[in-house]
Amino acid sequence: MSTNTNSRIYRVGDYVYVETAPVYPYQIRRIEELTKLGNGQIEAKVQCFYRRRDLSNPLIAQADRHAGAAEEDAEIDMGDSELDDTKMHQLSHRELFLSRQYETINASQIRGKCLVTLYCETEELPRYSGKEDWFYYCLVYDPQQKALLADKGEIGIGSNYQPVVPQKLEDTNEDTRDLCQLETKIWTTDHTLTDREVDQFLVVSRSVGTFARALDCSSSVKQPSLHMSAAAASRDITQFHALSVLHKSSYELSKAVGCLVPTGGPVLCRDEMEEWSAGEAGLFEEAINKYGKDFSDIQKDFLPWKSISSIIEYYYMWKTTDRYVRQKRMKSVEKESDLKQILVSNPPGTTCVTGSGDKESVNSIPYPPPGVITKPPTPGYSCESCYANTSTHWFPWSTPNTQYRHYVCSVCWVYWKKYGGLKKP
Repeated sequence: MSTNTNSRIYRVGDYVYVETAPVYPYQIRRIEELTKLGNGQIEAKVQCFYRRRDLSNPLIAQADRHAGAAEEDAEIDMGDSELDDTKMHQLSHRELFLSRQYETINASQIRGKCLVTLYCETEELPRYSGKEDWFYYCLVYDPQQKALLADKGEIGIGSNYQPVVPQKLEDTNEDTRDLCQLETKIWTTDHTLTDREVDQFLVVSRSVGTFARALDCSSSVKQPSLHMSAAAASRDITQFHALSVLHKSSYELSKAVGCLVPTGGPVLCRDEMEEWSAGEAGLFEEAINKYGKDFSDIQKDFLPWKSISSIIEYYYMWKTTDRYVRQKRMKSVEKESDLKQILVSNPPGTTCVTGSGDKESVNSIPYPPPGVITKPPTPGYSCESCYANTSTHWFPWSTPNTQYRHYVCSVCWVYWKKYGGLKKP
Protein backbone atom coordinates (compact mmCIF):
# COMPACT_ATOMS: atom_id res chain seq x y z
CA MET A 1 0.00 0.00 0.00
CA SER A 2 1.57 3.21 -1.15
CA THR A 3 1.94 6.03 1.31
CA ASN A 4 1.55 8.92 -1.14
CA THR A 5 -1.33 11.34 -0.72
CA ASN A 6 -3.13 10.35 -3.92
CA SER A 7 -3.59 6.78 -2.72
CA ARG A 8 -5.56 8.12 0.26
CA ILE A 9 -8.08 10.01 -1.91
CA TYR A 10 -11.09 7.81 -2.57
CA ARG A 11 -13.87 8.52 -5.03
CA VAL A 12 -17.24 6.99 -5.85
CA GLY A 13 -16.57 4.01 -8.12
CA ASP A 14 -13.20 3.10 -6.58
CA TYR A 15 -12.47 -0.48 -5.55
CA VAL A 16 -10.96 -0.52 -2.08
CA TYR A 17 -9.59 -2.75 0.65
CA VAL A 18 -11.70 -2.67 3.82
CA GLU A 19 -10.43 -3.91 7.18
CA THR A 20 -12.88 -5.47 9.63
CA ALA A 21 -10.31 -6.82 12.13
CA PRO A 22 -6.49 -6.75 12.35
CA VAL A 23 -6.19 -10.55 12.20
CA TYR A 24 -8.35 -11.05 9.08
CA PRO A 25 -7.60 -10.34 5.40
CA TYR A 26 -9.01 -7.21 3.86
CA GLN A 27 -12.45 -7.34 2.30
CA ILE A 28 -12.83 -5.95 -1.20
CA ARG A 29 -15.59 -3.46 -1.86
CA ARG A 30 -16.68 -0.93 -4.48
CA ILE A 31 -17.67 2.55 -3.27
CA GLU A 32 -21.21 3.45 -4.36
CA GLU A 33 -21.92 6.50 -2.19
CA LEU A 34 -20.02 8.73 0.23
CA THR A 35 -22.02 10.59 2.87
CA LYS A 36 -20.89 13.01 5.57
CA LEU A 37 -22.80 12.56 8.82
CA GLY A 38 -23.80 15.24 11.27
CA ASN A 39 -20.99 14.26 13.69
CA GLY A 40 -18.37 14.80 10.98
CA GLN A 41 -17.75 11.12 10.24
CA ILE A 42 -18.00 9.78 6.70
CA GLU A 43 -20.01 6.71 5.74
CA ALA A 44 -19.54 4.77 2.54
CA LYS A 45 -22.16 2.60 0.88
CA VAL A 46 -20.24 -0.21 -0.78
CA GLN A 47 -20.90 -3.20 -3.02
CA CYS A 48 -19.55 -6.49 -1.69
CA PHE A 49 -17.14 -8.88 -3.41
CA TYR A 50 -16.31 -12.31 -2.01
CA ARG A 51 -13.12 -14.36 -2.11
CA ARG A 52 -12.83 -18.11 -2.59
CA ARG A 53 -12.12 -18.47 1.13
CA ASP A 54 -15.58 -17.01 1.86
CA LEU A 55 -17.36 -19.76 -0.10
CA SER A 56 -18.23 -23.30 0.96
CA ASN A 57 -16.32 -26.25 -0.49
CA PRO A 58 -19.20 -27.34 -2.79
CA LEU A 59 -19.37 -23.84 -4.28
CA ILE A 60 -15.60 -23.73 -4.78
CA ALA A 61 -15.83 -27.07 -6.60
CA GLN A 62 -18.64 -25.64 -8.75
CA ALA A 63 -16.50 -22.59 -9.59
CA ASP A 64 -13.60 -24.89 -10.56
CA ARG A 65 -15.87 -26.93 -12.84
CA HIS A 66 -17.10 -23.74 -14.47
CA ALA A 67 -13.50 -22.58 -15.03
CA GLY A 68 -12.55 -25.97 -16.50
CA ALA A 69 -15.49 -25.96 -18.89
CA ALA A 70 -14.76 -22.36 -19.89
CA GLU A 71 -11.13 -23.24 -20.61
CA GLU A 72 -12.20 -26.16 -22.81
CA ASP A 73 -14.57 -23.87 -24.72
CA ALA A 74 -11.75 -21.32 -25.17
CA GLU A 75 -13.59 -18.79 -23.01
CA ILE A 76 -10.59 -18.59 -20.66
CA ASP A 77 -7.05 -18.12 -21.99
CA MET A 78 -4.44 -19.67 -19.69
CA GLY A 79 -1.55 -18.63 -21.95
CA ASP A 80 1.07 -20.77 -23.64
CA SER A 81 3.27 -21.62 -20.64
CA GLU A 82 2.31 -24.27 -18.10
CA LEU A 83 1.71 -22.93 -14.59
CA ASP A 84 3.18 -24.78 -11.63
CA ASP A 85 1.23 -25.42 -8.41
CA THR A 86 2.54 -22.27 -6.70
CA LYS A 87 1.51 -19.96 -9.54
CA MET A 88 -1.90 -21.61 -9.82
CA HIS A 89 -2.28 -21.19 -6.06
CA GLN A 90 -1.43 -17.48 -6.24
CA LEU A 91 -3.68 -17.00 -9.28
CA SER A 92 -6.63 -18.38 -7.31
CA HIS A 93 -6.15 -15.53 -4.81
CA ARG A 94 -7.01 -13.04 -7.57
CA GLU A 95 -10.43 -14.55 -8.27
CA LEU A 96 -13.40 -12.76 -6.73
CA PHE A 97 -17.15 -13.28 -6.87
CA LEU A 98 -19.44 -10.33 -7.51
CA SER A 99 -22.55 -10.00 -5.35
CA ARG A 100 -25.64 -7.79 -5.43
CA GLN A 101 -25.23 -7.17 -1.71
CA TYR A 102 -24.55 -3.69 -0.35
CA GLU A 103 -23.49 -2.54 3.09
CA THR A 104 -22.55 0.67 4.87
CA ILE A 105 -19.10 1.08 6.43
CA ASN A 106 -17.15 3.84 8.13
CA ALA A 107 -14.63 5.40 5.75
CA SER A 108 -11.89 4.97 8.37
CA GLN A 109 -11.96 1.22 7.63
CA ILE A 110 -10.63 1.77 4.09
CA ARG A 111 -7.01 0.68 3.73
CA GLY A 112 -6.15 1.28 0.08
CA LYS A 113 -7.20 0.95 -3.54
CA CYS A 114 -7.34 -2.06 -5.82
CA LEU A 115 -8.75 -2.89 -9.25
CA VAL A 116 -11.50 -5.41 -10.02
CA THR A 117 -12.53 -6.26 -13.59
CA LEU A 118 -14.85 -8.73 -15.27
CA TYR A 119 -12.62 -11.31 -16.94
CA CYS A 120 -12.27 -10.71 -20.67
CA GLU A 121 -11.73 -13.63 -23.05
CA THR A 122 -8.95 -11.75 -24.83
CA GLU A 123 -6.93 -11.46 -21.61
CA GLU A 124 -4.50 -14.16 -20.50
CA LEU A 125 -5.64 -15.17 -17.03
CA PRO A 126 -2.12 -15.54 -15.52
CA ARG A 127 -1.50 -11.83 -16.18
CA TYR A 128 -3.71 -10.95 -13.21
CA SER A 129 -1.21 -12.39 -10.74
CA GLY A 130 1.57 -10.36 -12.35
CA LYS A 131 0.13 -7.00 -11.31
CA GLU A 132 -0.30 -5.84 -7.76
CA ASP A 133 -3.80 -5.19 -6.41
CA TRP A 134 -5.52 -6.55 -9.54
CA PHE A 135 -8.47 -8.95 -9.27
CA TYR A 136 -10.99 -10.47 -11.66
CA TYR A 137 -14.39 -12.14 -11.44
CA CYS A 138 -16.45 -14.40 -13.70
CA LEU A 139 -19.32 -15.51 -11.47
CA VAL A 140 -21.90 -13.86 -9.22
CA TYR A 141 -22.38 -15.10 -5.66
CA ASP A 142 -25.76 -14.87 -3.96
CA PRO A 143 -25.01 -14.92 -0.20
CA GLN A 144 -28.66 -15.45 0.72
CA GLN A 145 -29.30 -18.40 -1.58
CA LYS A 146 -25.70 -19.67 -1.24
CA ALA A 147 -25.50 -20.07 -5.02
CA LEU A 148 -23.21 -19.10 -7.91
CA LEU A 149 -24.56 -17.58 -11.11
CA ALA A 150 -23.02 -16.58 -14.42
CA ASP A 151 -22.66 -12.82 -14.79
CA LYS A 152 -23.31 -12.72 -18.52
CA GLY A 153 -25.62 -14.59 -20.83
CA GLU A 154 -24.51 -17.01 -23.49
CA ILE A 155 -25.61 -17.40 -27.10
CA GLY A 156 -26.37 -21.02 -27.94
CA ILE A 157 -25.00 -21.99 -31.35
CA GLY A 158 -25.85 -25.22 -33.13
CA SER A 159 -28.80 -27.49 -33.80
CA ASN A 160 -29.28 -28.25 -30.10
CA TYR A 161 -30.33 -24.65 -29.46
CA GLN A 162 -32.75 -24.24 -32.38
CA PRO A 163 -36.54 -24.61 -32.11
CA VAL A 164 -38.29 -27.45 -33.91
CA VAL A 165 -40.87 -25.91 -36.26
CA PRO A 166 -43.51 -28.30 -37.66
CA GLN A 167 -43.97 -28.26 -41.43
CA LYS A 168 -47.66 -27.43 -41.07
CA LEU A 169 -49.71 -26.11 -38.19
CA GLU A 170 -52.53 -28.35 -37.03
CA ASP A 171 -55.92 -27.47 -38.51
CA THR A 172 -58.57 -26.75 -35.90
CA ASN A 173 -61.92 -25.02 -35.84
CA GLU A 174 -61.95 -24.65 -32.07
CA ASP A 175 -60.54 -21.66 -30.23
CA THR A 176 -58.63 -23.25 -27.34
CA ARG A 177 -57.53 -19.95 -25.84
CA ASP A 178 -58.67 -18.91 -22.38
CA LEU A 179 -60.95 -16.04 -23.34
CA CYS A 180 -61.02 -14.61 -19.82
CA GLN A 181 -57.30 -13.87 -20.19
CA LEU A 182 -57.80 -11.83 -23.36
CA GLU A 183 -58.50 -8.12 -23.59
CA THR A 184 -62.13 -7.06 -23.79
CA LYS A 185 -63.48 -3.90 -25.37
CA ILE A 186 -65.08 -1.70 -22.70
CA TRP A 187 -65.59 1.54 -24.67
CA THR A 188 -66.15 2.69 -28.21
CA THR A 189 -66.81 6.06 -29.84
CA ASP A 190 -69.39 4.50 -32.15
CA HIS A 191 -72.53 5.49 -30.20
CA THR A 192 -75.34 8.07 -30.35
CA LEU A 193 -74.62 9.93 -27.09
CA THR A 194 -73.29 13.49 -27.17
CA ASP A 195 -70.20 14.55 -25.22
CA ARG A 196 -72.40 16.57 -22.87
CA GLU A 197 -74.54 13.51 -22.05
CA VAL A 198 -71.42 11.43 -21.35
CA ASP A 199 -70.01 14.15 -19.06
CA GLN A 200 -73.31 14.37 -17.18
CA PHE A 201 -73.29 10.61 -16.66
CA LEU A 202 -69.73 10.81 -15.29
CA VAL A 203 -70.86 13.47 -12.78
CA VAL A 204 -73.67 11.14 -11.67
CA SER A 205 -71.21 8.25 -11.27
CA ARG A 206 -68.92 10.38 -9.06
CA SER A 207 -71.89 11.40 -6.92
CA VAL A 208 -72.86 7.74 -6.52
CA GLY A 209 -69.24 6.96 -5.60
CA THR A 210 -69.26 9.64 -2.89
CA PHE A 211 -72.52 8.28 -1.47
CA ALA A 212 -71.17 4.70 -1.57
CA ARG A 213 -68.19 5.78 0.56
CA ALA A 214 -70.51 7.40 3.07
CA LEU A 215 -72.28 4.04 3.50
CA ASP A 216 -69.04 2.01 3.75
CA CYS A 217 -67.56 1.81 7.27
CA SER A 218 -63.94 1.30 6.19
CA SER A 219 -64.14 4.25 3.79
CA SER A 220 -65.51 6.46 6.57
CA VAL A 221 -62.33 5.78 8.55
CA LYS A 222 -60.00 6.48 5.61
CA GLN A 223 -61.96 9.52 4.36
CA PRO A 224 -63.67 11.02 7.44
CA SER A 225 -64.78 14.18 5.61
CA LEU A 226 -67.13 14.71 2.67
CA HIS A 227 -64.38 16.56 0.83
CA MET A 228 -62.00 13.57 1.04
CA SER A 229 -64.74 11.14 -0.02
CA ALA A 230 -65.58 13.29 -3.04
CA ALA A 231 -61.89 13.49 -4.00
CA ALA A 232 -61.55 9.70 -3.78
CA ALA A 233 -64.72 9.23 -5.86
CA SER A 234 -63.26 11.49 -8.57
CA ARG A 235 -60.30 9.21 -9.25
CA ASP A 236 -59.85 7.46 -12.59
CA ILE A 237 -61.21 4.13 -11.32
CA THR A 238 -64.69 5.70 -11.00
CA GLN A 239 -64.57 7.06 -14.54
CA PHE A 240 -63.37 3.73 -15.96
CA HIS A 241 -66.24 1.94 -14.21
CA ALA A 242 -68.78 4.48 -15.49
CA LEU A 243 -67.63 4.16 -19.10
CA SER A 244 -67.64 0.37 -18.81
CA VAL A 245 -71.22 0.45 -17.48
CA LEU A 246 -72.28 2.66 -20.41
CA HIS A 247 -70.73 0.21 -22.86
CA LYS A 248 -72.41 -2.81 -21.26
CA SER A 249 -75.74 -0.93 -21.27
CA SER A 250 -75.46 -0.35 -25.04
CA TYR A 251 -75.11 3.39 -24.31
CA GLU A 252 -78.66 3.70 -22.93
CA LEU A 253 -78.47 6.30 -20.15
CA SER A 254 -81.50 5.12 -18.16
CA LYS A 255 -80.25 1.53 -18.12
CA ALA A 256 -76.69 2.63 -17.23
CA VAL A 257 -77.89 4.75 -14.27
CA GLY A 258 -79.75 1.73 -12.94
CA CYS A 259 -76.55 -0.33 -13.15
CA LEU A 260 -74.71 2.24 -11.02
CA VAL A 261 -77.12 1.54 -8.15
CA PRO A 262 -78.11 -2.15 -8.32
CA THR A 263 -80.41 -3.87 -5.85
CA GLY A 264 -77.68 -4.34 -3.20
CA GLY A 265 -76.78 -0.65 -3.08
CA PRO A 266 -74.42 1.72 -4.92
CA VAL A 267 -71.27 0.21 -6.44
CA LEU A 268 -68.07 1.21 -4.63
CA CYS A 269 -64.98 1.35 -6.90
CA ARG A 270 -61.53 1.61 -5.35
CA ASP A 271 -58.08 1.72 -6.92
CA GLU A 272 -54.81 0.57 -5.34
CA MET A 273 -54.13 3.98 -3.81
CA GLU A 274 -57.36 3.76 -1.83
CA GLU A 275 -57.16 0.04 -1.04
CA TRP A 276 -53.74 0.18 0.61
CA SER A 277 -53.50 0.96 4.32
CA ALA A 278 -51.16 3.57 5.80
CA GLY A 279 -48.92 0.79 7.12
CA GLU A 280 -48.65 -0.82 3.68
CA ALA A 281 -47.86 2.57 2.15
CA GLY A 282 -45.04 3.02 4.69
CA LEU A 283 -43.63 -0.43 3.90
CA PHE A 284 -43.75 0.37 0.19
CA GLU A 285 -41.83 3.63 0.62
CA GLU A 286 -39.21 1.87 2.73
CA ALA A 287 -38.89 -0.82 0.06
CA ILE A 288 -38.67 1.66 -2.83
CA ASN A 289 -35.80 3.38 -1.00
CA LYS A 290 -33.94 0.09 -0.65
CA TYR A 291 -34.65 -1.69 -3.95
CA GLY A 292 -35.72 1.05 -6.36
CA LYS A 293 -38.09 -0.32 -9.01
CA ASP A 294 -37.18 -3.96 -8.38
CA PHE A 295 -40.80 -4.92 -7.75
CA SER A 296 -40.04 -8.64 -7.35
CA ASP A 297 -37.75 -7.98 -4.38
CA ILE A 298 -40.24 -5.46 -2.96
CA GLN A 299 -42.96 -8.10 -3.01
CA LYS A 300 -40.69 -10.83 -1.66
CA ASP A 301 -39.19 -8.92 1.29
CA PHE A 302 -41.81 -6.30 2.17
CA LEU A 303 -45.27 -7.01 0.68
CA PRO A 304 -45.63 -10.76 0.01
CA TRP A 305 -49.45 -10.56 0.30
CA LYS A 306 -49.62 -8.12 -2.64
CA SER A 307 -49.41 -9.17 -6.29
CA ILE A 308 -46.75 -7.74 -8.60
CA SER A 309 -49.42 -6.02 -10.71
CA SER A 310 -50.92 -4.44 -7.59
CA ILE A 311 -47.52 -3.09 -6.51
CA ILE A 312 -46.74 -1.70 -9.96
CA GLU A 313 -50.15 -0.03 -10.22
CA TYR A 314 -49.72 1.49 -6.77
CA TYR A 315 -46.23 2.75 -7.69
CA TYR A 316 -47.43 4.80 -10.66
CA MET A 317 -50.34 6.21 -8.63
CA TRP A 318 -48.01 6.98 -5.72
CA LYS A 319 -45.81 9.06 -8.05
CA THR A 320 -48.70 11.53 -8.47
CA THR A 321 -49.13 12.14 -4.72
CA ASP A 322 -47.68 14.65 -2.28
CA ARG A 323 -45.92 11.81 -0.43
CA TYR A 324 -43.76 11.18 -3.50
CA VAL A 325 -42.98 14.89 -3.84
CA ARG A 326 -41.95 15.08 -0.16
CA GLN A 327 -39.74 12.01 -0.47
CA LYS A 328 -38.11 13.37 -3.61
CA ARG A 329 -37.44 16.65 -1.83
CA MET A 330 -35.90 14.79 1.13
CA LYS A 331 -33.67 12.81 -1.23
CA SER A 332 -32.44 15.99 -2.88
CA VAL A 333 -31.54 17.39 0.55
CA GLU A 334 -29.70 14.16 1.41
CA LYS A 335 -27.95 14.32 -1.95
CA GLU A 336 -26.39 17.62 -0.95
CA SER A 337 -24.56 15.82 1.86
CA ASP A 338 -23.18 13.17 -0.53
CA LEU A 339 -19.49 13.56 -1.34
CA LYS A 340 -17.67 12.93 -4.60
CA GLN A 341 -14.34 12.10 -2.97
CA ILE A 342 -12.76 11.88 0.47
CA LEU A 343 -9.28 12.04 1.95
CA VAL A 344 -8.64 9.30 4.51
CA SER A 345 -5.65 9.73 6.79
CA ASN A 346 -3.88 6.51 7.68
CA PRO A 347 -3.72 6.04 11.46
CA PRO A 348 -0.29 5.48 13.01
CA GLY A 349 0.76 1.85 13.15
CA THR A 350 3.63 -0.54 12.54
CA THR A 351 5.92 0.60 9.73
CA CYS A 352 7.81 -2.20 8.03
CA VAL A 353 9.97 -2.67 4.94
CA THR A 354 8.60 -5.20 2.46
CA GLY A 355 10.19 -6.59 -0.67
CA SER A 356 13.83 -6.59 -1.62
CA GLY A 357 16.06 -4.90 -4.17
CA ASP A 358 14.22 -2.71 -6.66
CA LYS A 359 10.83 -3.76 -5.29
CA GLU A 360 11.57 -2.74 -1.72
CA SER A 361 8.90 -0.42 -0.29
CA VAL A 362 7.70 0.90 3.04
CA ASN A 363 4.26 -0.22 4.20
CA SER A 364 2.31 0.99 7.19
CA ILE A 365 0.12 -1.54 8.98
CA PRO A 366 -2.45 0.78 10.64
CA TYR A 367 -3.75 -1.79 13.11
CA PRO A 368 -1.23 -4.62 13.49
CA PRO A 369 -2.45 -7.77 15.24
CA PRO A 370 -1.26 -8.41 18.79
CA GLY A 371 1.98 -10.33 19.07
CA VAL A 372 4.07 -8.65 16.33
CA ILE A 373 7.79 -9.10 17.01
CA THR A 374 10.94 -7.67 15.43
CA LYS A 375 13.08 -10.80 15.80
CA PRO A 376 12.42 -14.38 14.66
CA PRO A 377 10.53 -16.37 17.32
CA THR A 378 13.36 -18.91 17.37
CA PRO A 379 16.87 -18.88 15.86
CA GLY A 380 16.77 -19.91 12.21
CA TYR A 381 12.97 -19.61 12.03
CA SER A 382 11.55 -19.56 8.48
CA CYS A 383 8.48 -17.69 7.29
CA GLU A 384 5.47 -20.00 7.09
CA SER A 385 4.66 -18.65 3.62
CA CYS A 386 7.88 -17.94 1.70
CA TYR A 387 10.42 -19.65 4.02
CA ALA A 388 12.49 -16.46 4.36
CA ASN A 389 14.78 -16.18 7.43
CA THR A 390 14.99 -12.38 7.69
CA SER A 391 12.33 -9.71 8.11
CA THR A 392 11.91 -6.35 9.83
CA HIS A 393 8.80 -7.68 11.59
CA TRP A 394 7.23 -11.06 12.22
CA PHE A 395 3.46 -11.32 12.29
CA PRO A 396 1.52 -14.07 14.08
CA TRP A 397 -0.59 -16.17 11.73
CA SER A 398 -2.59 -19.36 12.20
CA THR A 399 -4.89 -21.53 10.13
CA PRO A 400 -8.64 -21.22 10.85
CA ASN A 401 -10.02 -23.09 13.86
CA THR A 402 -6.59 -23.86 15.32
CA GLN A 403 -4.70 -22.48 18.31
CA TYR A 404 -1.24 -23.27 16.95
CA ARG A 405 0.55 -20.04 16.03
CA HIS A 406 2.91 -19.57 13.10
CA TYR A 407 4.76 -16.44 12.00
CA VAL A 408 5.07 -14.85 8.59
CA CYS A 409 7.44 -12.14 7.39
CA SER A 410 6.38 -8.58 6.56
CA VAL A 411 6.13 -9.30 2.82
CA CYS A 412 3.85 -12.29 3.30
CA TRP A 413 1.74 -10.50 5.92
CA VAL A 414 0.91 -7.71 3.46
CA TYR A 415 0.28 -10.35 0.77
CA TRP A 416 -2.04 -12.26 3.09
CA LYS A 417 -3.98 -9.13 4.07
CA LYS A 418 -4.50 -8.19 0.41
CA TYR A 419 -5.04 -11.56 -1.24
CA GLY A 420 -6.39 -13.72 1.58
CA GLY A 421 -3.85 -16.54 1.42
CA LEU A 422 -0.21 -17.52 1.79
CA LYS A 423 2.15 -17.36 -1.17
CA LYS A 424 2.79 -21.10 -1.29
CA PRO A 425 0.21 -23.89 -1.06
